[in-house]
Amino acid sequence: MSEVDRESDVAAHRRRKLAARRELGDAYPNAFRREDTAADLHARHGDAAKDALEAASVRAVVAGRIMLRRVMGKASFLTLEDPSGRIQCYLRRNEVGAETYEEFKDLWDIGDIVGVEGALMKTNRGELTVQASAVHLLAKSLKPLPEKYHGLVDQETRYRQRYLDLMVNEESREVFRVRARLTASMRRFFDERGYLEVETPMMHPIPGGATARPFVTHHNSLGVDLYLRVAPELYLKRLVIGGFERVYEINRCFRNEGLSPRHNPEFTTVEFYQAFADYRDLMDLTEELLGSLLDEIAGGRVLRFGDDDLDFRQFARRTMSEAVGEATGKTPSEVADPEALAALARGLNIAVEPHWQWGRLLTEVFEARVEESLVQPTFITQYPAEVSPLARRSAADPRLTDRFELFVAGREVANGFSELNDPDEQAERFRAQAALKSRGDLEAMHFDQDFLTALEYGMPPTAGEGIGVDRLAMLLTNRTTIRDVVLFPQMRPAGSEEAT
Repeated sequence: MSEVDRESDVAAHRRRKLAARRELGDAYPNAFRREDTAADLHARHGDAAKDALEAASVRAVVAGRIMLRRVMGKASFLTLEDPSGRIQCYLRRNEVGAETYEEFKDLWDIGDIVGVEGALMKTNRGELTVQASAVHLLAKSLKPLPEKYHGLVDQETRYRQRYLDLMVNEESREVFRVRARLTASMRRFFDERGYLEVETPMMHPIPGGATARPFVTHHNSLGVDLYLRVAPELYLKRLVIGGFERVYEINRCFRNEGLSPRHNPEFTTVEFYQAFADYRDLMDLTEELLGSLLDEIAGGRVLRFGDDDLDFRQFARRTMSEAVGEATGKTPSEVADPEALAALARGLNIAVEPHWQWGRLLTEVFEARVEESLVQPTFITQYPAEVSPLARRSAADPRLTDRFELFVAGREVANGFSELNDPDEQAERFRAQAALKSRGDLEAMHFDQDFLTALEYGMPPTAGEGIGVDRLAMLLTNRTTIRDVVLFPQMRPAGSEEAT
């Protein structure tokens, strides 16, 4: 019998049990209320002696999913799992009643949701147990749990049916608990430093804030196309112009790009902006933020990731030109030479476009040759203006900007810069992006006149940054694919080639 046929047969058998249960009364009652969790009972009474616990007559009311079931003659055991852990229950025919006990034996299955009332006891083996005086079937599981109740290992099933993954894999549940703690800790960090949490639009009339291909939708009443945001940046900067000088937002962004272990079309970032600050201030703040998060969540600033111990007690800082020169053995003058960079890029099998200038060439070589080698926390600074349309130019070299990206374990984690607040130069940058778009660059920015109008009212000197929450969660949980830290990752249609 195939696995599909087996599951179909089991489901049909369970439906017959549900039909029999319906004849006895409400098959999905909603009057039972849990009063105790497994973890709390173990914490309060796990160390109690058997005789002392029996003498104390401690009442417990628990509920959860049946994960183990040992049916004997007139007495049986079952193990319930709730969000906090597991607790064993002991059912005796003469305690719960003959009719209920027979229903338990004949109609209940692993996976059912049940409630149990009774007194705490210890078995002869010392296991804390609820000795049931009443039991209640609250919801029937019509499909069988995965064959190995202790773990669901098929990756595609884990992502497509996350509820099953969470149901049977404690490790997966812990990943998302850590993720929740991560965002809560971030909020505390920014709130304590006077930042205001805000929400900005998800649908934009003009996509902006990042060089990325957007998703397009249509508003029927207005009769206009709208774009799912690729970044909240331009709206957050409008708020700085309006007088909210420290703002942050933790929310989703959407980019119409491929699926990979590092990319999901919708992802979570924290973006924050601070007036009267520059990119160096934000590098300092980022070190403080990540140190605080690791202290709280990981218990220290050295984090195991794969085969590496990532040391967040110290952060390296190098310019992009320095990093490229060190990785390729090129001198500073060779790195500064567009023709030498173009030859180097071709040697790295990069398809060099005729219109690429020095800045684009430098960035392409960096991404191909350097990025994945940056294992320990490293800020790469001084990005070319050509690839940084919203960043302030460097006073020392107008080809460059006061921008950084933070790399950890070979991947970008954060991107920040001193903001360009000159409306005339911003207009020039937008025109350059529009020219790229006209040549077929689907990721180039649009010309945003409304944002330029806002800039004309005056934006104070400002620095802003975005940090990938998903990628931080990957680091904190030692996961190498973004799908492991996104509850419901985007997937190719089931059955298609390379479905995962």
